[in-house]
Amino acid sequence: MFTILILVVVLGLIIFVHEAGHYFAAKKLGATVEEFGFGFPPRIFGIKRKGTIYSINWIPFGGFVKIKGEAGEHKADADSFAYQKIWKRAVILSSGVFMNFVLAVVLLSIGFFIGLPSVVTDDIPKDRMHDEKIQVLSVLEESPAFEAGFEVGDNILSVDGNEFATVDDLIAYTTPRLNETVHIETSRGKEIIPYDLTLKDLQENGEAKMGAGLVETAIVSYPWYEAIYQGIKTSISVTWQILMAFYELLKNLIVAQTVPADISGPIGIAVMTSRVAKLGFIYLLQFTALLSINLMILNFLPFPALDGGRVLFLLIEKLRGKPVGQKVESMIHTVGFFILIGLVVLVSVRDVSRFKDSIFGFMKNLIG
Repeated sequence: MFTILILVVVLGLIIFVHEAGHYFAAKKLGATVEEFGFGFPPRIFGIKRKGTIYSINWIPFGGFVKIKGEAGEHKADADSFAYQKIWKRAVILSSGVFMNFVLAVVLLSIGFFIGLPSVVTDDIPKDRMHDEKIQVLSVLEESPAFEAGFEVGDNILSVDGNEFATVDDLIAYTTPRLNETVHIETSRGKEIIPYDLTLKDLQENGEAKMGAGLVETAIVSYPWYEAIYQGIKTSISVTWQILMAFYELLKNLIVAQTVPADISGPIGIAVMTSRVAKLGFIYLLQFTALLSINLMILNFLPFPALDGGRVLFLLIEKLRGKPVGQKVESMIHTVGFFILIGLVVLVSVRDVSRFKDSIFGFMKNLIG
């Protein structure tokens, strides 16, 4: 139940902030907002103020905005979305993803002020870091670490009773111990978890590996004025990295016609949210910011049914001097919507296979 609550809060916040962006932009630029709802229908209750219904709804995943003329109707009414100039419509459509970026900046700024888990690099001042540790960044499937039960975010406390300050020191200890069993102590949240695993030659180069990507991390904090700068800087950097990842994804889809194994749908997001929540509030804050940027980029792709697809139609209208026929555009968005639903189902089916142990464990705890 706790996992469901956390998921509702995380996704609800991201979606609600996104819709709030559309709401404020429409209000500012002269388009009437017929309804601004928290959650999705059916409606619990609503209050009408200055032509807008402010509603509370039963399904708590975020919210929605209903703007007059958003489907192309009421073109003759000055307060209709369809009546507005192209640049105004583009701003209204783009303001949701902009607010997702702002949310990421705010969350990361708060995180850097409180103290945010970060990869240790030479450009971070030593006096800004504390609680340095070695953490699991990735786990290779069918490796000793995977079979033992390592999870991303686990802290490596010791190997055979030896503590290590750097990843290089740890690797130097394990590399010559091919086919030897080592005792590794890790922590996950407040839980100490011991493992005994046999190191293997995973790359066929004679070197012993556990099959886990390791990284040195620390809690990094700044004064509030520096934290805001770091929040903006990190949000821009993460946005660029995710854009490059999306480029690789699209290249795989078009050229190789395959979906990369690390792409997740709603089920995968739920599982990852649950795992991150166990690591602590600050990790959840960081994860929410990253998820907000992911959804920002996804929603602004120039694909039908997404905000980016609708902006693309405005660009076409600008170039042609007239809009695409409303029936044609609606049909294209409908087809795009069903393609997206198909992709979500496809990825979700694979998520069930990838995360079946976590899903079954969650269902067992839920049922009792």
